[in-house]
Amino acid sequence: MADPAMTERQKKWFATVQANLEARTGRPLAVWVDILKGCPETRPRAQAAWLKATHGIGANHAAMILDAARPADTLGWSDAEGLRSALWAEPRSLAALEAVERIAADLEDVVITQRKGYTAFSRAVQFAAMRPLKGGGARLGLKLDPEQSERLSNPTRSESWSERLTAVVEMDGPGAANVELASLFARAAKNGRTAGSN
Repeated sequence: MADPAMTERQKKWFATVQANLEARTGRPLAVWVDILKGCPETRPRAQAAWLKATHGIGANHAAMILDAARPADTLGWSDAEGLRSALWAEPRSLAALEAVERIAADLEDVVITQRKGYTAFSRAVQFAAMRPLKGGGARLGLKLDPEQSERLSNPTRSESWSERLTAVVEMDGPGAANVELASLFARAAKNGRTAGSN
């Protein structure tokens, strides 16, 4: 399940999750993939709920089992390019992402990781994430206090990215990635060096 585009801390976390699965259940990942074949559910959320209800499997272990059970022709965590193409299909949204990636490229030690619903930016911990919006825009979450800039706002909805990202910027396209956004992104990146800073 671990993606090569991860921080060392993230790689260790995934390795720990996999090791704990076998230690806690007495069964390796391959056996859990076989057990999942007996699940009467077909949707991933329902399968995760079945694993929990039937076998006491928690969310992280269920996600690992579901990812390993996916057919080779479906998108999983390890297919970063496929996930990126599927998520960022709208050209204007993709251009906004690429503009933020250029900002990230100017900073040291930033790891960009693609997930199904967003693109994450991390150092020791995740400090930013971005997802496309309908109509060609994008939402950028940052590990910052929203009071630091008039451009920042509090999240108005729950996002699937880290709860540490406490400020958002709505981007209407690549032009929104200006000097001010680059400064905010750099400040958030400093907060990505430790889990507790904001």
